[in-house]
Amino acid sequence: MPIALYALAIGGFGIGLTEFVIAGLLPEVAADFHVTEAVAGGLISGYALAVAVGAIALTAALTRVDRRRALLALMILFIAGNVLSALAPNYGLMLLGRILAALCHGAFFGIGSVVATDLVPAEKKAAAISVMFTGLTVANVLGVPLGTFLGQAAGWRSTFWAIAAVGVLAFAGIAALTPATPAAAGADPLREFRVFANVQVWLSILVTVLGFGGMFGAFSYLAYTLTGVSGFPSGAVPWLLIIFGVGLFAGNILGGRAADRNLPRTLIVLLAGLAAVLALFALTAGHQIAAIAGLLLMGGFGFGTVPGLQMRILGHAEQAPTLASGANIAAFNVGNAFGAYLGGLTISAGLGYRSPLWAGAAVTLAALLVYLLATRLPAGEFARPARVPAPTGH
Repeated sequence: MPIALYALAIGGFGIGLTEFVIAGLLPEVAADFHVTEAVAGGLISGYALAVAVGAIALTAALTRVDRRRALLALMILFIAGNVLSALAPNYGLMLLGRILAALCHGAFFGIGSVVATDLVPAEKKAAAISVMFTGLTVANVLGVPLGTFLGQAAGWRSTFWAIAAVGVLAFAGIAALTPATPAAAGADPLREFRVFANVQVWLSILVTVLGFGGMFGAFSYLAYTLTGVSGFPSGAVPWLLIIFGVGLFAGNILGGRAADRNLPRTLIVLLAGLAAVLALFALTAGHQIAAIAGLLLMGGFGFGTVPGLQMRILGHAEQAPTLASGANIAAFNVGNAFGAYLGGLTISAGLGYRSPLWAGAAVTLAALLVYLLATRLPAGEFARPARVPAPTGH
């Protein structure tokens, strides 16, 4: 694989840290700013909403910009957001720093996915995307526990200084290793939005929302499932989540390779497998060994879908791959919010701590059904993909 992909992976690692490490530092942040846990939680939900906005708005705004320059500009925004978070004297500025960092998240992965596929031959495109997303999975496996430990030992601000340093390293790597990749000829932000006239683009987005939402809804309440059903002590939860992270890492790599060989079959197997794993996890969560296996498999099948889901939307959005890719990144985050909300509803309804797993299985099964429907429809049965006029050249 081209070395430039690893520069993108470093950026993904930093972004993954920013997104997830705050969960482990919320008590310290809330105490420092004298806010409640619920208010501090806005640093997570505010980030997720900003990701969805930035994934579409910033990606569209950067369609006319050389893609390497766009990635560098996004990393500057990322660094600035984390420096502001580290320096923030109050909650409001901390939230602003989180939003600035989040705005670059979706656009970085959206544009980065297109750059990654441009660096390799056609038969390795999904694997290239998986390499870039490796940074995100490593952030879950190693970065988040280490970042939480650093924040608890040296103060939560030290973690954000470290993340900003990762951003500087990613900026240098992208500047030195990523080739210039000019924007598509005739690129026009308004014209790019016409890609949403293609029904297959919307079906791809819906599969992403449901497929990833099913996994994330179950993941959001794993601490309650592992302690309240499996019987693990609360102190074991961070280490158990590392097992989940190992599954993410392996699933991402293997899912990318499989998608390059046969994309439709890979997505069918992974979505069906994820639904089955979530259902089996719900049935066997009372047994600790089975719960550990469920964690590993849930991470593997869940994140194994990511390269294939990105490849599918790119395949149906040749006229505007950058915007469509960014929209699919937004869809992952919408799925996160939807899955967490649905899982919370099941618990609030008194269905117990296994219920988010059952809900996740049902939502993932719905994703599989939508995907099977999509495979039976021609690319333009209900709407033709937008055509980009040739540049006038002046």
